[in-house]
Amino acid sequence: MVPRAALAGARLELLRRAKPGDLPVQLPDKFEFVINLKTAKVLNIQIPPGVLAMSAVAVEQKPPGSLVGED
Repeated sequence: MVPRAALAGARLELLRRAKPGDLPVQLPDKFEFVINLKTAKVLNIQIPPGVLAMSAVAVEQKPPGSLVGED
């Protein structure tokens, strides 16, 4: 993952009118594969067990403080 401080620094540079093309490319160190089981159920999507096994996290409810619409 790209550290939050690095992202904040990039945003600050953009607010200081830096050109986006002049900012360095920052690639994440690691990726997380997350499956939202609650949304999959609402959309009637069945997640195969092999795909679930590959996921880092399988969420069954929205996280606290989420800005996603109310239930």
